[in-house]
Order: sequence, then structure tokens, then C-alpha cells
Amino acid sequence: MLSSCGPYLRLLSCSFILFLLFKSNHAKRDLKSACTTCQQITDNFNKGFERTAKQNFGGGNTAWEERKLSKYETSEIRLMEILEHLCESSSFECNRMVEEHEEHFETWWFKKKTKHPDLHKWFCIETIKVCCPKGTFGPDCNTCIGGSERPCHGNGACDGDGTRGGNGKCSCDHAYKGEFCLDCVDGYFNEVRNDTFSLCTECHRSCKTCTGATNEDCDECKEGWEDQGACVDVNECTQEPSPCKEDQYCLNSEGSYSCKACDKACAGCSGPGSDECQACAEGYQDVEGSCTDVDECSQSEPACPKEHQECVNNKGSFSCICSSGYEEKDGECIQQNDPAEESEEPQATTEPHGEL
Repeated sequence: MLSSCGPYLRLLSCSFILFLLFKSNHAKRDLKSACTTCQQITDNFNKGFERTAKQNFGGGNTAWEERKLSKYETSEIRLMEILEHLCESSSFECNRMVEEHEEHFETWWFKKKTKHPDLHKWFCIETIKVCCPKGTFGPDCNTCIGGSERPCHGNGACDGDGTRGGNGKCSCDHAYKGEFCLDCVDGYFNEVRNDTFSLCTECHRSCKTCTGATNEDCDECKEGWEDQGACVDVNECTQEPSPCKEDQYCLNSEGSYSCKACDKACAGCSGPGSDECQACAEGYQDVEGSCTDVDECSQSEPACPKEHQECVNNKGSFSCICSSGYEEKDGECIQQNDPAEESEEPQATTEPHGEL
């Protein structure tokens, strides 16, 4: 009977383990979130404390009220006015935490404030224990890697820093890597390094990895550079065949190159402008080493042979248009009718009547 239930029990066991892992991860997130909420509450409390610093009971006889009802400065009324503005109405977690621990605020306000002026430390860290001191993490406020003064040796962020959550692992800043954030990523080298301090400095732009700041200190060159005792730029534009298309010229840059469009006067080129053409494009001709436009309209042979046409020159080409007073119909220029003539109509005349 038990053997037949084996696969089912294993499935239940796996599902239960997954549930526990999910619950554990969710709890870790909640611990971080709870500290963030508590920090927000104490920040808003301090703002409210400053906001109400110069207020009073607001009655007509303030001196009498303070003498009989205690001073506004330390009154429960002032405390309530501060507590009312700690949370946004939409923040469920914030409002729940304030409501759940309201008596702690009263205790601090009336009994602990003088001896423990840091509300965040007293309330969030020491009393409800949702936060830890800076540089520590987790349920027991363990010290972050690198020490609480310089978590991750000053080169990264400690997971859960200042909260009761997290695992204390370092997320290294840009340029740093490793468990302790003391090693350098590719493209950087250790300018200073010991067991507790590391300064990573960027390599020369030609280096993929390096031991110093110049192109002579490269361990390996980046793509687009080659090792000649030092990493030097590869001029891709001198390679055969050219890396660019026929209607483009190659422009070299450090570690790379780009392809630029030739001037429209060129059929192939070695650089920008009409004086760098390898040959002239149709409609252009070489004049003293530069490709210039051919004016087809000034040639001995008429470019527009049809009757009543005029030639208009364009860059690299020309067009034929009908002369003034003519319009194009079926490929021919036909004289336009005079609108005035078309509108003229014979006038009606009336014979005069004879006298009776």
C-alpha cells in the first residue's frame, strides 16, 4: 500500500519544499520592506516634529491652557497631530504598522525621548526590531562583508544592509567584482590593492585587460587594435578589399572605422567631396580633377528636340518642359487656348421697333 503511494508522496514532498522556499523568499522581501516602511514612518515623524515646533493649543488663552493642560510642546495633542500625518491613506503597510505600535510612540514621547532622541534607532532597531544598524543585516544584525564601517570594502552594496533581511552578499559597483569587491573587471586594473582596500582604474582604451594605464601595459588588445609591443590601432581602411560598399568611402577611427556615402557626383570615391571621386557619375564630368555637372542644355546638340520645348538643367541631369503658352498632351507641347477667346459669345441684337 505504501509502495503504491511512493510517487504521490514524493510529489507532495517536492511541492512542500517549493512552498517553503517561496515562503522563505517572500519573508526575506517582507523583512526588507518592513524596515523601509519603518524608516519612512520615523522620517515623517521627525518632519511632523519640526512642523509643529512653533504651534500651540490654538485656543484664546494659550498661557492658561499650557498651565492647566501641560505644555503643548510635550502634550498628547501634539503627538496625535504628528501621528495623523505619518502615512498616506493608500499605504496599508504604513498605517498597519503605526496602528499596531501606537503605544510605543506614546512610550517614547512621554518616557524615552530625552534619553533616546534617535527615534529610528529606538523604535525600528531596538524595539520592534525590523531594522538593523547601518553595515549589518539579517535577523541577528550580522556585520556585512568588509565591516560595518565600509561594507563590501566601500566598493559595493551589502544585501539587506540596515534591515533584518538579506543575505549579506555584495553587489559590486561598476569596475569591481568578486565576493569582497576587491577585484577589477576586464578593462580595469588594481592601482592600489591590499586585503581591505582596492582602487580599480580604467585601462587604456586599446586594452581588453591590463596591468597599468598605458597601451604598453595591455595584457590583451581589444578588437580593432593589434599588439606591436603596445596595442596600436588597426587601419581597416587600408585593407583589401575595402570593408565599405562601392558608393562609400572608409573613415578610420581608433579601434574601429565607419563607411560614409560618396558625393553624388562620384561613381566610387576615396574621400568626401567631388574632388575625391574615382570616376564621375553619369551627368558629371572631370574638370581639373573635380567632378562637375554637365550642362546638357548648353550643348551643340539640343537636349530637348521637340517643338516648343525648353531645356532646364539640373545637377547631374536635365528636364524638358513646354514653353510658355503651351501645355503637354500625349508627349507633345500643344498651344493653350486663350481663356478670353473661349469666354466670348455672340451678343444678341434687337431690331428697333417702327413708329406707329
